[in-house]
Amino acid sequence: MLTEVNPKLPMRDKAVTKDYYVNKLGFQLFGASDLDGYLMLFKDNIQLHFFAFKDLDPKENYGQVYIRTTDIDELYQTLLNNKIAIHPSGHLETKPWGQREFALLDPDNNLLTFGESIK
Repeated sequence: MLTEVNPKLPMRDKAVTKDYYVNKLGFQLFGASDLDGYLMLFKDNIQLHFFAFKDLDPKENYGQVYIRTTDIDELYQTLLNNKIAIHPSGHLETKPWGQREFALLDPDNNLLTFGESIK
């Protein structure tokens, strides 16, 4: 049956997307890195895939992914220390639905929300 999900998000420029995810967020290349118009990245136990969409208007992009994590406070602080922009409405907070969450936007306005369950 179902075992995992690997979101596919749009990107305008493969080099820019690769730089952001690898050099700023700590992802690594996965699979063939020379695929024209396609990029696969992983970090820990997740994969993110990207497809070329050169005509994408970032203001009209609604790509989103929710990434569950452990030790969200450390992850958040690491991103702040590395000067990664946090979404203006997405600073770390405890939500009424039992999650600690924060969010950021990548160079193409894909929304990445990170969350950890409160025990």
